[in-house]
Amino acid sequence: ARATITRLLDEVDFGRTECVVRVNSVDSELADDDLLAILQAKKLPSGIMLPKVDSVEELQQFAANLNAAVAEIEANPIFDLITMVESAKGLMNLPAILQEAGNLIDMSPFRLAAVTFGSDDFCADIGASRTSDASELLYARQKVVVTAKAFGLQAIDLVSIDFKDTESLRRQAEEGARMGFTGKQVIHPLQVPIVQQAFSPSPEKVAWARGLILAFQHHQQEGKGSFEYEGKMIYKPALLHAQSIIQLAESVKL
Repeated sequence: ARATITRLLDEVDFGRTECVVRVNSVDSELADDDLLAILQAKKLPSGIMLPKVDSVEELQQFAANLNAAVAEIEANPIFDLITMVESAKGLMNLPAILQEAGNLIDMSPFRLAAVTFGSDDFCADIGASRTSDASELLYARQKVVVTAKAFGLQAIDLVSIDFKDTESLRRQAEEGARMGFTGKQVIHPLQVPIVQQAFSPSPEKVAWARGLILAFQHHQQEGKGSFEYEGKMIYKPALLHAQSIIQLAESVKL
C-alpha cells in the first residue's frame, strides 16, 4: 500500500483537487513508516489525515515524528493536517487537542486545517448502534462542528456506509450542511455528486446572498445599521452568512 501511494502521488494529476493521504494512527506504531513512504514521492500531497487522535500527547508524538521525517529530505513542505475524532476520549479532549495543534504550528511542518468525525469507530467505542438518521450521533456531531468552528477550522461530517441508499445520504448530507459542517466523507463515487450538491449553495441562495450584500452596501452609504430585506430584518450575522455563501460559491465555481 505504501509503495502504491508513493507511485500514485507522482503519477496522478489531481488538478484543482486537494490530495490528502491518510496515515495510520500514532498508537498503531505504523504512522512513522507511512510518513517516510509519503515523503519519498517527488510530488508531495497537500495534506495528511491523522486518524484516532485521542489525546494531546498523541498529537505531540505525531508532530515530533513528522519533524524527524521531514528533516531527512531536501524539501521543506508545510502540510494541511486533518485530524479525526473517533472515540469518546477524543471527543472530550478535542478542545485541548486543537489548542495544542495551534501551539505546534511554529515548530512543525503542518497547519491544522480540519477536523473529521469518524462515526463508525465512535459508535463502537460508546456502544451505540448506527441508524440511517444518525440520531444516536447528534450530540457528537454538534460538538465536533462547534469545536472546530471555534478554532477557525473546517468540520467534515460522518460517512454513510450504505452507499446504495442515496436518499438517506441526501438527507444526512443536507442535515450536516445545515448544522454547519463544511463537507462530508464519501466512500463511493456514487456519493460524490449528492454530497457536492448538498454542500453547494443553490443558484437561488447565491442570488439572495448577492442581493443582501448589495442592499447592505446601499444602506451603509445612508448611515443605516439594520434594514429590511425580502421581508426580514437584517443584522450583521445575516450579512456574514451571505458573505460565506458567496465565498463558497466562488470556491466551487458557481
